[in-house]
Amino acid sequence: MEPMTDKFSEQASDKFSAHEVANWLRRHPRFLQQFPDLSMSLVVPREEGSAASLASYQLEVLRDKNRELSRRLQELFGNAQENERLAVRTHQLTLALLRQGSAADTLRAMAASLAEDFNGDLVRLVVFKPVEGLGDSDWLQIVPEGDARLQPFRDALSDGEPLCGRLQPEKHVVLYGDRAEEVQSSALLPLPGTGLIAVGSRDANRFFPGMGTLFLRMMGESLAVALRRFD
Repeated sequence: MEPMTDKFSEQASDKFSAHEVANWLRRHPRFLQQFPDLSMSLVVPREEGSAASLASYQLEVLRDKNRELSRRLQELFGNAQENERLAVRTHQLTLALLRQGSAADTLRAMAASLAEDFNGDLVRLVVFKPVEGLGDSDWLQIVPEGDARLQPFRDALSDGEPLCGRLQPEKHVVLYGDRAEEVQSSALLPLPGTGLIAVGSRDANRFFPGMGTLFLRMMGESLAVALRRFD
């Protein structure tokens, strides 16, 4: 049988601890603002007085969470819509490239689509071999694959991964020439064995490191396949 004194001591200790906690909470009425999750686990009567105030606080926490969930849902919905638009444009670009009857027309269609459908301020294509039917143009450069000017792009051409953001000055000069200062951000798509595609923007936030590059990669693959028909 457990000694009476032990029971009494335990009960007294429990009551003392509860009173101590209650007193501490009275001295710190903003405690639940720091730990709102704690308020969700408390069981309180829905009556007048402080208990009703806590219940109201719990309701406000739920409303805040609902507002945050709604915001996230709207953000996801917006992203889904933008991805759908990009998917449609990429598909249309692929079809347009495959309809062209020459390598020159294919490159023209690519440059026009990037400028018009994908809102590129400055579009630049670099190809390693001359293309019959294309003369000098501000959007096209013929640079042999072993040319020293392509040295800054060696790593990109090696792995074939798109790059987004602010490019190094030496890359800007090669791609955009005397208009390099206009470009604040770029999307660079290397095409190993073929060349480079660059889309420049005057908006520094238009292209940024870490943004999705799936559609860029798909566009590059479409151009490479379309050009391969004329090898």
